[in-house]
Amino acid sequence: MLKSRVSHQALAAAIATALLVFAAPAAAQDEAGSDRSERSERSTRNARSSDRSERRGSRQQAQQQEAARYPDAARKEPGVTASERLIKQLNALSDAYNAQDVDKALPLAEEIIANPRANEYDKSMAALLAGQLFLNDDNARAIAYLRQAIDGGGLKNNDHFQSMLIIAQLQAQDDQYADALATLDTYLAESASADPADQALKGNILYRLERYPEAIAVLKPLVEGGGEVNPQWTQILMASYAESGQSAEAAQLAEQIAASAPDDKQSQMNLAVSYLQTDQNDKAAEVLERLRASGQLTEESEYRNLYAVYLNSDNKEREAIAVINEGLEKNILPSDYRTLVALAQAYYFSDQVGPAIDAYRRAAPLAENGDAYLNLAKILHQEGRTDEAKEAARQAIAKGLTSNTDAERILSSR
Repeated sequence: MLKSRVSHQALAAAIATALLVFAAPAAAQDEAGSDRSERSERSTRNARSSDRSERRGSRQQAQQQEAARYPDAARKEPGVTASERLIKQLNALSDAYNAQDVDKALPLAEEIIANPRANEYDKSMAALLAGQLFLNDDNARAIAYLRQAIDGGGLKNNDHFQSMLIIAQLQAQDDQYADALATLDTYLAESASADPADQALKGNILYRLERYPEAIAVLKPLVEGGGEVNPQWTQILMASYAESGQSAEAAQLAEQIAASAPDDKQSQMNLAVSYLQTDQNDKAAEVLERLRASGQLTEESEYRNLYAVYLNSDNKEREAIAVINEGLEKNILPSDYRTLVALAQAYYFSDQVGPAIDAYRRAAPLAENGDAYLNLAKILHQEGRTDEAKEAARQAIAKGLTSNTDAERILSSR
């Protein structure tokens, strides 16, 4: 749930607005233009002034909209903008970043960061763009640069806190859950974020840390709050219930999800698993059979779950046989020891001795020890097929048994 790629767009828009603060200086007037009338000059100045005011208003509006993402943050906006003397370097860095040219952009970023004339904003923005260049490709370097951007103190709140959030996401992607939680807790405390997705990320990380009661405490209000709910939040809450031993709550939540998404296979599979966890095998079988009937059972584990349900239920061996044979015919179940011995047992306990013997003959050579050969020998002995039983008993001993007593008894029989 956590392996999603981090978007470059979350932070990239900031520099576009920032670099509008300084425009390229206008070309000096040539001498031929020196005799223009004063009224023409005033008109030109007024037009330029109006244009600058309009641009300034647009920038201020954009900046206000950006800052509104964290209106309750304790951190004050730094109020620092790009240095005019570094605008060319920042523009070059921006162009290289937009082209995703790491070889060109990274030296430019490092040059700005090391420049003694660069202010906090210049350095933070350079580090921010450098960090974004490595997102999803080299998360360690991305995190290092993003931390440098944060520590520089020059970013506006929107970019400052988004950088913190992305660090937490990257750490979680790399299974550094304790670090991710520490970063995220700092982010939540300092930003005062009210975004439910941020709380959901915390719940997910707590689940990964196996801190299930805490995960439930975070996720339950999100799922039951009546707002828009991401299905993944509900899935993690359900898993947290199950892992904390609250199987009834997990099953109830699974039923709600499945009812709201009858055509969603994963929701139906989760419902089946929740029934199994609460020993409601009949209900689990009903759900899995609906999926099988509609051709939605496509994974080995799904077929194994269904035939296991039948083998652990009373008088359901024939149903298990049908599921196993179908899985073998569709090449979804492999013809391995695990599958074939389950098939042999299902045949035997449904009084189909002939097919049981055939299945054991196929399974026994694939076993790690001689147990399957011993079971085959016992069945053959019961059927009065003494010579075949003795041969199976010898193979059982050769393959290895915990005790040879039963095999030797068959070998000594007449």
